[in-house]
Formats: sequence, structure tokens, C-alpha cells
Amino acid sequence: MLFIVHPLISREKLSTSAKKEVLKEAFHTQRDESDNVDSPALWHGKDGQNWLLATAKEGNTVIIFDAANGQKITTFGESGKGIGQMERPNGIAVIDSFAVIVERDNHRLQVFSLPSLNSLGFFGQEQLIRPYGIAMDKTENGYELYVTDNYELAGESIPPVDSLFHRVHHFVLNVNDTTLQVKHLKAFGATEGSGVLYKVESILVDRPLNRLLIADEYEMQRNIKIYTTEGEFTGEAIPNKYFKYEPEGIALWSCKADTSGYYITTDQDVLNNWFPVFDRKTLKYMGSFAGEVTRNTDGVALTQHSFGNFKNGVFYPVHNDGSITAISWKEIAEALGLKVDCPK
Repeated sequence: MLFIVHPLISREKLSTSAKKEVLKEAFHTQRDESDNVDSPALWHGKDGQNWLLATAKEGNTVIIFDAANGQKITTFGESGKGIGQMERPNGIAVIDSFAVIVERDNHRLQVFSLPSLNSLGFFGQEQLIRPYGIAMDKTENGYELYVTDNYELAGESIPPVDSLFHRVHHFVLNVNDTTLQVKHLKAFGATEGSGVLYKVESILVDRPLNRLLIADEYEMQRNIKIYTTEGEFTGEAIPNKYFKYEPEGIALWSCKADTSGYYITTDQDVLNNWFPVFDRKTLKYMGSFAGEVTRNTDGVALTQHSFGNFKNGVFYPVHNDGSITAISWKEIAEALGLKVDCPK
């Protein structure tokens, strides 16, 4: 059963001349705010599975929905510190036949095989303090992972700037049968200047453009800083004029042939929740969209696969801690004058 609610208020328009559109969601998964849903990810299996996975921070589980219609399929995980158990799962990345879950309170990453949902083990507990977000891709070295670590002082205050040099951890993972081989390459973060990472969670890797996009949620920053994949600050940032509230989830829509595309970002708010879009190459602001229902979005996911009613892909934002909505990419693209599909 899908659960639909009505919008609480009219959306406040951003003060910019670019297009801003409110779009109707294609579906809304059944809500359970006790789950405290945080981050979604997509898996398209070789046997036709289209799974939407979402971390449930309070439930200490991962929920799996049918990505075509939002129906719940199953859950996996339980509270604890052992194999297959989790403590406050937050970020999630899916690639090939693996899902990697960030466990904030177990200070580690855990790898599950898909579709079996068997745990292959965990790592990172020796390096990570308070991990949140994850970005993952595949290179000749293996699976490369970037994990944000928002360690804090007592009272959840931000540590001194000169101690923020390990805000992001870089790992390389290889899986041989069911054995994990992991190498911690480095930890990084600027300790002076405009590249300092004060309060971090969401991160995205765009290797063809040698970029890491790292959202800084600190109220005096409210921007997305751009690092290289080697961990050096580039001097570029998507500025805070596009984030009135808090920069959160980041997704990439891309064309492989010419590296064109868009970064879809989140300005998280309980009432005026918007998704600003930027040109992938130039970082030019292209406009913003919102859902009729969707608000208070943490993580987001996007797929360009064609399946079900989504012939040009679909965008999945978390809605107010308890569910996920779906917005057709075609509707987003047509509303903002973006590419609906990559050139043939």
C-alpha cells in the first residue's frame, strides 16, 4: 500500500531568475517515521531486479523497495556489532553486486552481497570516528570509496580547524569470492582557507572530471566544496547563495560520451525543500525543482536506467525521515529545460 500526503504549504520561491518548478511525485513509499530513513541507493540486477535500498537509522536495518512502484520488498540487518548487524546505518553505496553501508555508531563500513543480502564483512573501524556519507566508484585499482567523518567535540561542537585534516577517508576495496581486501589510502581535509570542511555528510565522486563534491552543512558555510579525487581542494565551490537552509544529498546525471550532465543537489528544509541543479562541466546554476509532498530531504539517489514507467530514469529523494518519493527525470528535465536523454 502506498501512502500519499498533501503538501503542507506553498513552496517559497528562490530569489533567482532561473526556473523553479514544483513537480508531482510518481509515488511515495509507505511511511514509518520510527525508521528514520536517511539515504537511498539503486540496484539493477541481471535478473531484472530494480531495487531501491534505503538505510533506516533508528531501525538499524536497510529497507528494500521495488524501484518501479515503491512497494516494500524486504529488509535486512538488525541492531548489534556482529556480522550482518548494524548500529545507525547512514550512508549507502551500491555498485555491481555489492552494497556498502556506513554504520555511524559502529564506526565502520559493512559490505553485503546482492541479491543474497549476505554480509561479507566490515572494515574501517580502526580509522573512522563518526562516519556519515559515502561515494564509491570502480577503477583499475578496485572499488574506491570516499567516506566523510564528522567527528565532533563534546556537545557536538566543531573541533579546531587545525584538527580537521581527516574529514574524508579514502579506501580501496577488492572482493575475492567472499573475502574482502581493503587498503586505507589516506585521510584528508584542508586546515586553512576556504577549503576547510567544517560539518560534512554528503559526498559524490565524479572521476571523469577528477572531482569530489563535498557538502559542508555548517551554517557559516552552507556550500559544496570541490576537491580532487586525490584529496586536494580545487579552490572551487558551489556557493551558499543556492543553499538557504542546509546542503544535503548530491546526485549526478551524466553522459559518458561527452562528460556532459548535471549535479542535482539538495537544500534541506522541513518546509521549503528544494533541489538546485547545476551544469556538470561549468557548475552553472540551471534552476531548481521541488516535490509537491517531499520535504526535509537527507539523502538522494538517481538512476538513468529505463524501467517500469520511467523511460528516462528517475530521482529518489528521502521525505522527512520516514519514506522515499520518486520524481521522473523526464518531468524534471522538461520543467527546467535540461537534457532528457544523452545524445546517441
